Amino acid sequence: MDHEEYQYLNLIKNILENGSLENGRNGDTKSLFGECMRFSLKDGTIPFLTTKKLAWKTCFKELIWFIQGKTNNNDLTEQGVHIWSGNATREFLDSRGLTNRPVGDLGPIYGFQWRHFNAKYIDTSTNYDCQGIDQLQQIIDSLKDPTQRSSRRLIMTAWNPSCLDSMALPPCHVLCQFNVRSGKYLSCSLYQRSGDVGLGVPFNIASYAFLTHILAVHCDLVADEFVYFLGNTHIYTSHIDVLKEQITRKPMKFPRLKIEKKEKIEQYTLEDITWIEKYNYHGPLPLIMIA
Repeated sequence: MDHEEYQYLNLIKNILENGSLENGRNGDTKSLFGECMRFSLKDGTIPFLTTKKLAWKTCFKELIWFIQGKTNNNDLTEQGVHIWSGNATREFLDSRGLTNRPVGDLGPIYGFQWRHFNAKYIDTSTNYDCQGIDQLQQIIDSLKDPTQRSSRRLIMTAWNPSCLDSMALPPCHVLCQFNVRSGKYLSCSLYQRSGDVGLGVPFNIASYAFLTHILAVHCDLVADEFVYFLGNTHIYTSHIDVLKEQITRKPMKFPRLKIEKKEKIEQYTLEDITWIEKYNYHGPLPLIMIA
């Protein structure tokens, strides 16, 4: 059976061969619309792509930041994470019309919608406890309840039309759904409206695989599968030469992990991860992040 990473490498090939050239908000791309990949999470497997090094610790820290409902980029930069820094500058916020927003305040983005959907956003220092809809906690409560975990309504969305203009960047990964089969096997599907195949997509695969593993442990379930649906699936023209090199590489075996259960979903840290099989990978391939 082919390594699951070939889904990603073949996606790159398909876009390069069949994608349409488009001029977008932040640069030229080659794009396709409507793609799908599936990754097994069985036996602790986590699909970190191996044909280039993935900054998985950065990915995990961002995910926990989302889970904690945080929106201040300074919380990330203090941990050495700079993936949102380009969207947190004075220049970028002003370009979004957020001229009164302090530098670093990203507005009601992912974590806020996950934990306080439709609450009135003020700033990063405001206490939003018990405000809005805590979608993530609703998911957890349902997954822990044998009478509810088979529901077809276990959906969490970051796409809130009433808040889009207040966000530094409207969400790319907009909606995920969780599914439990046979009473114990947890899967996640993600719909992403826009996917940067070179940089963003490997990160998104890892992030939602991490989220599924964490929720499985937290709710006494077993992680099963991550299913990934993409709308506008694109490669920036400035990334093409590097990705042509990546698709010549042969994938290695995905790593496997075990996560120690914590009392609260906000408490998970890197120290709770034990590697059953370590992450092996080819050398890094430098790509410029495009804000």
